[in-house]
Amino acid sequence: MKIIGKYVLKEHAGPFVFASTALTSLMLLQYVAKRLGELVGKGLPTSVIVEFLMLSVPFTVAMTLPMAVLVAVLYAFSRLASENEITAMKASGLSMRTVVAPVIVGGVVMSIIMLFFNDQVLPRANHRLAVLQMDIFRTKPTFALREQVINSIKEGQLYLRAGDIDEGTARMTDVVIYDLANPQRRRTILADSGRLALAPNGTDLNLLLFDGVMIEVPNNKPEELTRMFFARDRLRVRSVISSYQESQTGTVSKGDREMSVCEMHLAMGRADMRLRQAEYDFARAMHELHGTPEPEPVSFRPPPGIASVYCGLLSLVSVKNAEAQTPGANTPQRGAAPRTTVANDPELQARQQELRYRREEARRDRNRYDVEIQKKFSLAAACIIFVLIGAPIALRFPRGGVGLVIGVSFAIFGLYYVGLIGGETLANKGYIPPWIAMWGANIVLLVAGVTLIARMGRESSTTRGGDLPELLAATRARAFGWLRRFGISVERRHT
Repeated sequence: MKIIGKYVLKEHAGPFVFASTALTSLMLLQYVAKRLGELVGKGLPTSVIVEFLMLSVPFTVAMTLPMAVLVAVLYAFSRLASENEITAMKASGLSMRTVVAPVIVGGVVMSIIMLFFNDQVLPRANHRLAVLQMDIFRTKPTFALREQVINSIKEGQLYLRAGDIDEGTARMTDVVIYDLANPQRRRTILADSGRLALAPNGTDLNLLLFDGVMIEVPNNKPEELTRMFFARDRLRVRSVISSYQESQTGTVSKGDREMSVCEMHLAMGRADMRLRQAEYDFARAMHELHGTPEPEPVSFRPPPGIASVYCGLLSLVSVKNAEAQTPGANTPQRGAAPRTTVANDPELQARQQELRYRREEARRDRNRYDVEIQKKFSLAAACIIFVLIGAPIALRFPRGGVGLVIGVSFAIFGLYYVGLIGGETLANKGYIPPWIAMWGANIVLLVAGVTLIARMGRESSTTRGGDLPELLAATRARAFGWLRRFGISVERRHT
């Protein structure tokens, strides 16, 4: 049994190394082709360019390793079946579940490695890359800006769009600035041209605008509009450098993709506390405005979930960092109770608008951290799921060859990747819970994999058939069967 297990795992080693290397190289080349033009020709040292590209490798590896597991499983079992080695194992009395068991164990080990990589290696690389981009931005303020798109100058507060950006002179044309910093009004600035410059303190950004108009609209009075034309205007954006380094001003020193699971769990607890505090303040304001029941005060509590269990296990082996061990030090203080006032007080109404903005901002922060936490675990669990779904398919169609490996692997991982990206977008907007968004594709593929594993062992014991055309025919027949169940007639043409 041990010899068979080692032999089956050995058959997976070569395809896994080849697939991981090839897929990582292809995705990295695509990234390099897109970013190299933004780096070369700006006076940056070669060492900075090389470091920038090398720090981009971990993110690529995090996506390609699960796919390499699927490719290796498909190729190895397809080869074993096509060369009658699976038939010989069956004749020796071995069941297919016994043959697949070592590969499942290998998938579990790979999932643990992936979780460690996503939790420790990837955040450090992303943080170093963010710091490097910040250093480049200090030298070239236009490095982080792109033409014809809305660029985030200060997340949640200030956005900029420019029709054309001159990298050498930092001059922009057709400039539009969206100022959302004040929750009581929205301001839009349109200018014919402008110039970027970093302030002498190294953290603020100066925007010099020419020939434009400033439009302001109060949130509580949308029918009012104020316009002010100018020939020259200077706008100073404070703490731009720090805002590029951290995901949200005033919260943490790292972005969500630059933090470990336990760091994000602590940041998620802070965001959850801010959300509940904003809801409490809003309920108090509604209590004074409309006489609703007075709410109960809130207190800090660690958010439950998979991250709480994971960080608890790490604390047992003394791996968790010191910051995450003392969440009480970051417990927000309860705000003062709103003053009693009349229902039509404009000041209270404006405060209600501010509290709504605080509540939505805190909810977005909490969802963003929760999405990133769930993503780290779901990507790691994908290694096990791809083993469960890849082995039965390869044994069912042993003569599929390279076409089967490429077609099935790209189809499965394409479906998984679309589900992951689409779920992340929906979760960030608050349409679905983060755990459903990140685990939805895993659950669908897990059900399919368990079903295929349960039916494994009924494959043909001959190498005749079982090729790619048979796979397509079987898929088409099953799809037609599902359509007929719903009363949809399907006409088949014979030539």
